[in-house]
Amino acid sequence: MLGLKLPTDPRWVNIVEKNIEEILTDHAYCEQKAASNAITIIVKHPEYPDVVDAMIEIAQEEMEHFGMVHDKIKERGYKLGRERKDPYVGDLLSFMGTSFPGGSKDSQFVNRMIFAAIVEARSCERFRILSEEIADPDLAEFYRSLMESEARHYSTFLGFARKYCGKIDVESRWTTFLEFEASLMDKYGKSETMHG
Repeated sequence: MLGLKLPTDPRWVNIVEKNIEEILTDHAYCEQKAASNAITIIVKHPEYPDVVDAMIEIAQEEMEHFGMVHDKIKERGYKLGRERKDPYVGDLLSFMGTSFPGGSKDSQFVNRMIFAAIVEARSCERFRILSEEIADPDLAEFYRSLMESEARHYSTFLGFARKYCGKIDVESRWTTFLEFEASLMDKYGKSETMHG
């Protein structure tokens, strides 16, 4: 359903379990960045009222998730660490900029929607793996509860790309992004970060 071409190696969970504090901090900031992305979409594309409404809802939900992750951090006696860079996201943005640079407003909109859809799809897939493989039952249940919203966000972004694409071949661009994203999986899935 998510369209991802290469699954995460389930052994990634073994890495995560060695440093729960790190994955929770990284996850919290992923939620914050997702909220920021939704706000940026509102600022850059206010001409679509349905997009604005959806992004308001997503931004609120992502910040609610940030709060939920922060609660998990506190429950375990940890502290929220500093924000980390996300090389996976950086690689996707770099690819987007070189493969589909500049272009029309439609092209920029489609790129942002596809970028967001891919990040949400991979996050959803990682949440599923955590829900099925992590030994901590509380975290397994927590990640199961978050999977559905990530899948919904993925569908929302991809749906808007298709709705407001103008003359852009969204399916071809989506396939190109998915193939590139799969090529990244050789170097990710090796650290205790949500996309690492």
